[in-house]
Amino acid sequence: MKLWLLRHGEAQPHAPSDAQRNLTAQGQREVLRSAAHLVGQPIQAILASPYVRAQQTAQLVREALGFEPEIRTVPWLTPDTDPLTALAQLDSADNLLLVSHQPLVGNLIGLLHGGPPQPMSTASLAELEGDWPLAAAMALNSVKHP
Repeated sequence: MKLWLLRHGEAQPHAPSDAQRNLTAQGQREVLRSAAHLVGQPIQAILASPYVRAQQTAQLVREALGFEPEIRTVPWLTPDTDPLTALAQLDSADNLLLVSHQPLVGNLIGLLHGGPPQPMSTASLAELEGDWPLAAAMALNSVKHP
């Protein structure tokens, strides 16, 4: 199984709530640069945070890849979700792209490969691989920053 974790692109600093922040033009460009690393990868599903900037990021990736299935919005990919809670939701061996936020993305990477939390700038993309998504059971293949 392969698992990709993508932090959303740069977002506007202000909105009525954190969940409503939109991507900036720079953030959109960052996401498209990261999406280029996913071309040809065997992604079976895209799961995204319900926050606007993550939804916009996931949609840009979906369009860039020509990925036909709909994006699955899940409530457990928000910034302050405990990584163990998120890990408990990964109950399949599908090749997944998760679109989320810091600190969750960095903490989840650390948990999955048994290392420290991974610093992830906007639109950073990590690739992990293993037999099953379990704590300390996946190899961190790469981290790419736009």
